[in-house]
Amino acid sequence: MVETAERRGVPLLVSDLATADLIHEILRNLERMFAEAATIHGVLMEILGVGVALMGKSGVGKSECALDLILRGHRFVSDDVIHLEKRGPETVLGTGDDVTRHHMEIRGLGIINIRDLFGPTAIVDRKKVEMVIRIEDWNAGKDYDRLGLENLRTDLLGVGLPTVLIPVSPARNLASIVEVAVRNYLLKRQGVFSAAELVERQSKLAEEGKPE
Repeated sequence: MVETAERRGVPLLVSDLATADLIHEILRNLERMFAEAATIHGVLMEILGVGVALMGKSGVGKSECALDLILRGHRFVSDDVIHLEKRGPETVLGTGDDVTRHHMEIRGLGIINIRDLFGPTAIVDRKKVEMVIRIEDWNAGKDYDRLGLENLRTDLLGVGLPTVLIPVSPARNLASIVEVAVRNYLLKRQGVFSAAELVERQSKLAEEGKPE
C-alpha cells in the first residue's frame, strides 16, 4: 500500500485513532489551515462571557480600560495585536500573538504579565469576537448618538459585528461604560431594547396628549 501510494502520489495517513475521530481531527485542522485570517490593532477581552474587541487609536486608553476590567473579574485575551480567524459564515475567533501572549503594555508601568499578576483565571487564549467597542477622544463638535438607537456595525472578515462608539473624556469611567455597554448588548439579544421602548412610550404619551 505504501509503494502504491508513493507511486501514485497519494498521501497515506496512519493513525491509532478510530476512523470517526481521525476524520474529525483532519477536518478540524484543514478548516484552520484554510480559514480566512487577518490581524487588527486593539485589545480583546471576555466581558460577561462576551468576546469584545476594544478598538481605537494608540494612546486612547484601551489597555488601561482592559486592566480595570480585569480587576473587575473579566478575562483578558490579547493586547495590541489581535489575530482573527473566520470559522463559519458568522464566527470570528480572536487570539493573541504567540510571543506577547498574556502580556499588556501600560504607559508608565511598562510590560506586565496578566497571568502572573492575576492568575490563570484572568486569561483566556482564544475567544469568539461578538462585539466591537470603538473608543475615541471626545469631540465637542461631533454629534454623538444620545439615545442608543444607532445600529453601528464593524466588518471583520466579512462578518458584521454590533458596534458601540464611546467618546472618552477625563471625567468618564471608561471601564464602567464598557461593562454597561456589554450588559445592554446582552439585553438586546434577549429582545429587550431599552432606548426603543422609551422612545415608543414617549411617542404614545405625546399622541394621547394631542387635542382632538
